[in-house]
Amino acid sequence: MSMSPKQIVAELDRYIIGQAEAKRAVAIALRNRYRRSRLPEELRQEITPKNIIMKGPTGVGKTEIARRLAKLVRAPFIKVEATKFTEVGYVGRDVESMIRDLVETSVHLVKEEKMAEVEAVAREEAEKKVLSVLLAEEKKKNSDGSAAVMRETLLKSLREGREDDRLIEVEITETPKPIEMPGGMGLEINLNEMLSGLMPKKKKPRKITVKEAMNIFIVEESEKRLDLDAIHTEALRRAEQEGIIFIDEIDKITARGNTQGADVSREGVQRDILPIVEGSTVQTKYGSIKTDFILFIASGAFMLAKVEDLIPELQGRFPIRVELGSLTYDDFVKILTVPENAITKQYAELLKVDNVDLSFTDDAIEEMARITVAENETQEDIGARRLHTVMESLLDDVSFNASGDHPMVEVRIDRNYVLEHLSKEVKSLNLKKYII
Repeated sequence: MSMSPKQIVAELDRYIIGQAEAKRAVAIALRNRYRRSRLPEELRQEITPKNIIMKGPTGVGKTEIARRLAKLVRAPFIKVEATKFTEVGYVGRDVESMIRDLVETSVHLVKEEKMAEVEAVAREEAEKKVLSVLLAEEKKKNSDGSAAVMRETLLKSLREGREDDRLIEVEITETPKPIEMPGGMGLEINLNEMLSGLMPKKKKPRKITVKEAMNIFIVEESEKRLDLDAIHTEALRRAEQEGIIFIDEIDKITARGNTQGADVSREGVQRDILPIVEGSTVQTKYGSIKTDFILFIASGAFMLAKVEDLIPELQGRFPIRVELGSLTYDDFVKILTVPENAITKQYAELLKVDNVDLSFTDDAIEEMARITVAENETQEDIGARRLHTVMESLLDDVSFNASGDHPMVEVRIDRNYVLEHLSKEVKSLNLKKYII
C-alpha cells in the first residue's frame, strides 16, 4: 500500500462528505503503517500505531470512515460495541473475543483471495462434472448423435449460460452442522473439525439448476486446492500487522455521565480493554496473536460524558483525538448527489429493476436537504441516517406501485413533488416553530 495521505483522503471523499479532520487523521495512521513496514525489523518492533478517538454525533460518518479505510487496503476490519462487553466475572462477552473475531475476518479475507487465485482451474473441473451429467441425460434422450459433437454443443451452451436454469440431479457433499463446545480461554472446540479427518464425507443426491451446481462445484474444487495451514498463518500475520478494530459507543462505558440503567462496572470494562489496546497476546483457534500493532479506532457521541472521563491509562492509549461536526444543509445536498453510492443513485437503480426511470431535480434535492436538517433539529439528531427516513416517505407511492409489468416509466421528482409527498413532515415542522 503506497498511497499517500492525500490520495487516501481523495478516495474517502468519493464516499464520505465532509469530516476533513477525521479523514486526515486516519489517512496519516494508515500511511504510517506503510512507513513502518519499510523499516528494519528491530526498529519496526518499537513502533506501534497511534490509536484514534472520534468524537461526534451519530450518523456523521465515524464508522463509514473506518470501514472504507479498511476496504481501501483490504485490511481485516471489525466493528464492536463497547457496551457488549462486561467486566470479567459477569455474564457477557469477554474483551478478547474482539481479537478472535478479527482473526476470523482475516481468515475469511485471505481464503477469498486464495479461492480467486484457483478459480479458473476450479471452474474447468466444475464444468467437467456438470458436463458429464448433461451428456448422460442427452444420451438417454438421443442415443444416435455423435458423442464428440454433443459434448462440444453442450459445452458451448453451458459457457454461454443457456443451460443455467436447466434442472439436473447431482451428488453434493453434505456440510455437517457445526457442534461447538466451549473450550478453555474463551476458545471454541468444533467437533466436526476434529472428526472430519476420521469420518468419510457423505454425498447426497439433489435436484438443482445447472447454475447452482456450477457454483457448488467451483467452491468444492477451489477448497481442494487450498493450503489451509498457509491461509491461517497469513491470516494471523495480516490481523496482527494490518488489522483495524473500531470500538463504537466507548463513551457509554465511562462511569461518569451515565446514571441510567444497570452499571455493570463500566470502569472494569475499560480496565479489561486496556491490556488489549496496550499490547498483549491472545490465543485463538488458529494460533496466538499479538495485539501491539493492531490499529484501534474508538468512537462515541460523548454527549453526557467527556473523553476525559475515560480512565487515564486508556486515554493515553488513544493519543489522536478528532471531533466530527453535525451535518449541515450543504453537507446533505452533497450527500444526496456527490458520492458514488449516493442514496438517490441507489434508489434510482433499485426502481430501474421495475421499469421506473427515477430522477431528481436540483430544487427537489435542496428541499429534501432542508427537511432533513429541520427534522434533525426538532427531533433526535441522527445525521445522514435521517435521509433514509425522508427517502422512504418520499418514494412510498412509487415503490408500492412499481411492478415491472409495464414499459419504462419516467418519474421526475421536483420540489412540488417533495412538498406534496412529505406534507405531514413539513406541517409538523411548521407547527413546531410556534411551540415555545
